Amino acid sequence: MPGLRRDRLLTLLLLGALLSADLYFHLWPQVQRQLRPRERPRGCHCAGRASSPAPGSAAASSDPGTVAHNFSRAGPAGAEPADDSGSKLQALFAHPLYHVLEEPPVLGPEDLLLASQEALRYYRRKVARWNRRHKMYREQLNLTSLDPPLQLRLEASWVQFHLGINRHGLYSRSSPLVSRLLHDMRHFPTISADYSQDEKALLGACDCTQIVKPSGVHLKLVLRFSDFGKAMFKPMRQQRDEETPVDFFYFIDFQRHNAEIAAFHLDRILDFRRVPPTVGRLVNVTKEILEVTKNEILQSVFFVSPASNVCFFAKCPYMCKTEYAVCGNPHLLEGSLSAFLPSLNLAPRLSVPNPWIRSYTLAGKEEWEVNPLYCDTVKQIYPYNSSNRLLNIVDMAIFDFLIGNMDRHHYEMFTKFGDDGFLIHLDNARGFGRHSHDEISILSPLSQCCVIKKKTFLHLQLLAQANYRLSDVMRESLLEDQLSPVLTEPHLLALDRRLQIILKTVEGCIEAYGEQSVVANDLTEQSAPDSGQANLTS
Repeated sequence: MPGLRRDRLLTLLLLGALLSADLYFHLWPQVQRQLRPRERPRGCHCAGRASSPAPGSAAASSDPGTVAHNFSRAGPAGAEPADDSGSKLQALFAHPLYHVLEEPPVLGPEDLLLASQEALRYYRRKVARWNRRHKMYREQLNLTSLDPPLQLRLEASWVQFHLGINRHGLYSRSSPLVSRLLHDMRHFPTISADYSQDEKALLGACDCTQIVKPSGVHLKLVLRFSDFGKAMFKPMRQQRDEETPVDFFYFIDFQRHNAEIAAFHLDRILDFRRVPPTVGRLVNVTKEILEVTKNEILQSVFFVSPASNVCFFAKCPYMCKTEYAVCGNPHLLEGSLSAFLPSLNLAPRLSVPNPWIRSYTLAGKEEWEVNPLYCDTVKQIYPYNSSNRLLNIVDMAIFDFLIGNMDRHHYEMFTKFGDDGFLIHLDNARGFGRHSHDEISILSPLSQCCVIKKKTFLHLQLLAQANYRLSDVMRESLLEDQLSPVLTEPHLLALDRRLQIILKTVEGCIEAYGEQSVVANDLTEQSAPDSGQANLTS
């Protein structure tokens, strides 16, 4: 009988311990969350990098999630900008232009890029395959790991970003998902690093008889994070205050990580939403690249410099030189991280040569550079003769002129959205190279065709006003990035100068041919003037 009582006592003690653990670890935290007053998130460690703007402004928010949310936070349509904080960025996004309903409205699954259930099944298979390969890799090396297998989280920011892409853009104006995605790419640990597919195709097959680019064009990596999201990493190759030498051809220019970051912010300010979310990050090249990569070729290109900095270079015949390497300090290296778009298996994309492509030779010229009537030819070719594609090309030219990008040889678009789908503005790293020079030829689609979307024109006019000055809102927007200052002051001021050139070009078209012929919502509402009449080059 005494033994039985002891058993009962032990059982009661065990049940009491389980109940206490449940109360402490599950119920009590929920009660605390209910009772705790709402507080502002704690500031991140990088807040000190920015200057101290007025309290409550977008730039004053130090938490990445909070400041990024200011991109999309705005008042109701038609409301006066509530600008007590002095934030021009918040005032801009509160303007009625950023609340105009887009046509056609997103109504159903046919307006979204991905079918959610199909996409989730695909991603689950990808995660399962990665777990199998990771297990095999560790078994081959006799490595033990206590880490549990990866699980696909439906609420992961990259998953929701992919599911939110629609026919109007890569993300919605009011979506908080981009804020979360930027935060996650900035902070989540990496679990793998590898060359991009393009670089893998070039390994050992680089033709040194062609014009070579010892500028780091192939020096980019694909990083995967702990939530299974992926981003394209482009390391710092050039200091902020360095300009591209005047004797450099555009096709051998450096790829600048800060140009990728700034291009995303500018694209969002222009309300294009065609540049994948991009954020700056200090990457530990040893822990976050070398120690997580399974690619033996990538492992082999790491070395320690005479200054004891960890460096790596691209594995290509004309790039296998230490002078073309990028180095940490001693381990930390600045870089841009651009979110990956959905796999081509889920969302096929069409890569189309730009009608205003440049000659990638030392002396050659393309037809548009010598033929003032070139736009007439373009307008007779499908799909530029029957869709909004030409207007989208003009949008892209305006964007490239603002950032100074001469390297737009192709553009991509999702096949699901057809001929009127938006153009994706990928690979902007050759922008912001020379603030002292405005390359007018980039504007040739606008000056030769004399057409522009009404929406684009209105946004450009707004950004030319003192209350919403483009350089000011860009400066404020870029303060939110960990690598701030992303652009030097001369590059910011160049944006205002180039904006005036764009507006003067449009005004010249309107004076010559009338606003109805030049400015339109879509191709059906305007009849573009002939190139023979519309060749305005200044």
